[in-house]
Amino acid sequence: MELPNMLGSRDPLFLTGVTFPPEYPASPETLVKLTVYDVRDKARDNSSFLGSATFSVSDLLRSKDDQLTLNLRSSDGVLAVGTVLVSRVNMGEMEEGDMDHITADVQQAQKCTLVCESSQGTPNDKDNSPLTGAVFKNPVCKVYKFQTVDSKWMLVREQMEECTLSFSIPRQLLHLYIQEDMRRIQELRDLGELSPHWDNLRKEVIGRYGQVIAAYQETLAELNKITGPSFKPSCSKAQRYLEFIPINLHTQRMRVTCPRQTDAFYDVITVGAPAAHFQGFKGGGLQRLLSRHEAEKKSFSTAYQCIYYSPEHTAKAQEVLHSVGHLQPLISGLADQLLQAAQQHSMAGLREALKTLAGKTEQFVHALKDELVKSALLALHAAQPGYVTKNQNQTLPGHQGHSHQDHPSPSQRGQQGQIPPQNPGHSPGQPSATDSPVVVCNNVDGGSQTAPIREDGHAPLKCQDSIPCHKEYDEEEWDRVWADVAKSLNCVIAMVDKLQEQEPINNNQEQPIPKQVLADVITSHNPEGDWREQLCPLVVRLKECVVEVVVRARRAMTFVLLQEAACSIPQGLFLKQRRDVVFSQALAALACGFVMRLYAGMEDKGFLRQLHLVGLVAQFESLLSTYSEEIGMLEDMEVGISDLHRVAFKITQAKTDDPCDLQPVVIGRRDHYTVEVPLPRLAFQTLPHEIKEGKALQVYPVLFNVGINEQQTIADRFGDISLQERINQRNFEILDSYYKSLSDKVPSECLPCFQTQTDLKDLLGTLGQNVVTKKRKNVEILWLAGTICRRLNGIRFTSCKSAKDRTSMSVTLEQCALLRDEHQLNKDYFIRALDCMRREGCRIENVQKNIKCRKYAFNMLQLMAFPKIYRPPEGTYGKVDS
Repeated sequence: MELPNMLGSRDPLFLTGVTFPPEYPASPETLVKLTVYDVRDKARDNSSFLGSATFSVSDLLRSKDDQLTLNLRSSDGVLAVGTVLVSRVNMGEMEEGDMDHITADVQQAQKCTLVCESSQGTPNDKDNSPLTGAVFKNPVCKVYKFQTVDSKWMLVREQMEECTLSFSIPRQLLHLYIQEDMRRIQELRDLGELSPHWDNLRKEVIGRYGQVIAAYQETLAELNKITGPSFKPSCSKAQRYLEFIPINLHTQRMRVTCPRQTDAFYDVITVGAPAAHFQGFKGGGLQRLLSRHEAEKKSFSTAYQCIYYSPEHTAKAQEVLHSVGHLQPLISGLADQLLQAAQQHSMAGLREALKTLAGKTEQFVHALKDELVKSALLALHAAQPGYVTKNQNQTLPGHQGHSHQDHPSPSQRGQQGQIPPQNPGHSPGQPSATDSPVVVCNNVDGGSQTAPIREDGHAPLKCQDSIPCHKEYDEEEWDRVWADVAKSLNCVIAMVDKLQEQEPINNNQEQPIPKQVLADVITSHNPEGDWREQLCPLVVRLKECVVEVVVRARRAMTFVLLQEAACSIPQGLFLKQRRDVVFSQALAALACGFVMRLYAGMEDKGFLRQLHLVGLVAQFESLLSTYSEEIGMLEDMEVGISDLHRVAFKITQAKTDDPCDLQPVVIGRRDHYTVEVPLPRLAFQTLPHEIKEGKALQVYPVLFNVGINEQQTIADRFGDISLQERINQRNFEILDSYYKSLSDKVPSECLPCFQTQTDLKDLLGTLGQNVVTKKRKNVEILWLAGTICRRLNGIRFTSCKSAKDRTSMSVTLEQCALLRDEHQLNKDYFIRALDCMRREGCRIENVQKNIKCRKYAFNMLQLMAFPKIYRPPEGTYGKVDS
């Protein structure tokens, strides 16, 4: 037992505690020796012996009120140097009577608040269940007794744990990244024969993708070798093979037991800012790098003779690729189900299958209703060897015929390249009335192979797999092919209606046939024959039309992505890797927070209703400065947190209750991921119907940043804080929009109750005023955002560079503020409780886990720049390698 020195106190009294861990069970015969030291400098082991006392566990158990009073004896056992009062505390639920009989019989001026600590969870601990044990590991626990304003006592338990998702989510993402890039390589190869210019670009892009895949495979192999702790310590943040792993990811829960109150708990996820530490911040972070790269892509597109595609067009191309790849097998399977129902002569089954087939086919047609597909097909046509393309069969009035040459002039190369000419500032997918009707031949580096001229003045055309051979490229052909899908579906619908008319029961209930259906399509089949025989040709035609559209759309959209990648080499792929790294760290943290919040709310019907009707807000608090390297970290973090809007969650039923089957699973692609969270069968059955049916659950990530260290002081006075201001304003708008949506869809009764009665709308108004106020180190923004998040049933995250030092100051401050505001912590002991948590609580254990030293990485000069409430107590900080 170590007692810190208290200057100016001649007769100090302290409270501290010990626990018998499971591996050292105590019996009534166990002897316990208490040795007390006066510790002047814990780091330097500067302490002096005060005295000791010995007792047996049976003495304590037989004592009145479970208390023993012992005299501390000097080393020779002669002199009594003080008194020790030993009490037995039940670490389970404290009954109201147990709380009331603990009186304030020690001098209140010198009261320390730590009463019990344990590195292992106790058997009756509510926070250690088989469900949480599958994902959360290695708990560290600290327990305190604090006095309330009415001289009662509350029991406060901190529990910090590691999360298995720190490694499992990045591993899964790396596997998905590799699969996605390998598919992209195959799609590029499937484009078929291209002109030498485009073929060379394709080879270069495929080579770059291959390098990324090889690097990811190497990283994944190294991660698969790792065993041991489920977190990445801060001292490893710049290691190459660990760059996808979040820094120092931990959960922390504070459970509070008070007289005459239901237990309350408060969760927070602590994690280092998602950032590419291995790649460094010399050129800034993602936000700056992406903006700069997007501006440069336009000049790259000219140099590489490509169309410039905006991020929106690129995203649309990826969306179309995913949609057709997802919907084609669904439509094919539903078409087979329709034929199966026809073979069984089941009209109800036929109607049901048709309804689903029609819905998916309409969704398929709608996904391809975009001019980008049409313009990309024309660009692809122009990129094939030997092709001459023309927009119109006839020359416009007053417009002379154009000759088509294999070698465009330098001006043509710079302005037109390999594609139809575009007006300045004109984006693909938005045709202009003034577009030139003629496109130059694309064999830029095709040597001297001049194509012979036919009698009509046109070069001969070579048939390709992707585009049918025509004298001129017919731009309306895509419209016809695309429309054939809808026409084929209408024919199937009309035939099902015809079959229903033939049913004896329905003879008097004839259904009208859609007007757009051609009569000869229907009458060409024997109305009296087998249902399957009559439907089969129409269904086969529908499937063929879908396949034809998929082949064309896939090649067109792949060509868009080829041009985007070609214009981006090599910077674009480097940025994609950086974004992958940052997103991996952010998603691992988000998945950890979502699982923790879900487990905690399994019995809260209001929370579950909110979850499937609106979704959850995930509020990230950041303490990074807007100066030097940390501004690059913040730029990375901003993009990483924003990218989390592409993530949805889905709750599934686990195959078994084995911990391996309770691990969340990530599926999807870069522009949209779904995290499936399995629950044991009994827990799954208690969920609302919508969640059990697989409804996608949305999360709304918001980020608020306020720098508090000495670097922020420099930025405030001499630098630029516009990034922080923009982040806070933009994310306030997202938070405010979420609240409005929540208010419209979810009754206020679903939200948690707090002692503080401030209205949520008023809190948001105050936050809105603070984010536009010019005030240095305005930490009230963080306090308000955190309070609003908890009031909204949200997920709380706190971050700094390593989630170790500034994060610890913020987490302990928030915990003590909650004890004061929600559980009536005596305000006279607020600072004392805060110092106790920072000196002896879970956060100093987190420091120990990261750097093998129990000191926060601050020096006195740095702390002079900190807001006072964020400064650790004396003796707990110093110069260390963090």
